[in-house]
Amino acid sequence: MEHHSFTWFSWIPYPDQIETCIAVSIALMLFAVVVHGRLRNTEQAIEPDDGMSARNIAEATVELISGLAENVIGHGGSKFVPLLAAFFVYILIGNLLGLIPGFSPPTSNSGVTFGLGFVAFLAYNAAGFREHGAKYGKQFLGPVIFLAPLMLMIELVSHAFRPMSLGIRLAANMSADHTVVEVFTEMTNLLIPVLFLGLGAFVSLIQAFVFTMLSAIYISLAVSHDH
Repeated sequence: MEHHSFTWFSWIPYPDQIETCIAVSIALMLFAVVVHGRLRNTEQAIEPDDGMSARNIAEATVELISGLAENVIGHGGSKFVPLLAAFFVYILIGNLLGLIPGFSPPTSNSGVTFGLGFVAFLAYNAAGFREHGAKYGKQFLGPVIFLAPLMLMIELVSHAFRPMSLGIRLAANMSADHTVVEVFTEMTNLLIPVLFLGLGAFVSLIQAFVFTMLSAIYISLAVSHDH
């Protein structure tokens, strides 16, 4: 008999991950409002908060993503920080929310992850056209003219596969991770579930970082002049 886990959204006639996806979006918007409210005051914007606060968490996240953008994309990487930070925070919160009983992680739904991959696909191609103009198309033609038709086909297939690979990797890893956590939580008592929850949190962080890193790499390749 098929086992159906309890979720808080079971009464809604849509996939549980979709409702959780909406819940994550609302939570992040509320978080942004709180942080924005704290930064509107000039004195509060200058003086750091004591201890762990919404503002400190937001600043630490921005610093992390800024460092990633600078190291991977290089000069001009700062303008991609909002996009990369949005990827990282949204995926991380979605992953972690799936560890809470009654929530199904939105990142285990291929529709959600393919959507994120498609946004990354549009973003890095838009960045490439903005940086190079029509010359961006030369990246698809290879180094020598007589190989251009073959290279064009290869590059088109490669670029088309990128959003799918981002989505499949994220959805498969998070679905497997949360299934393992759920199974061991139901089978064992206190200690083992805590260990697997810790492992699940670590995997959630790694998968959010990997998606963000790969998106930054694709942007870097698109805007690079070394072609």
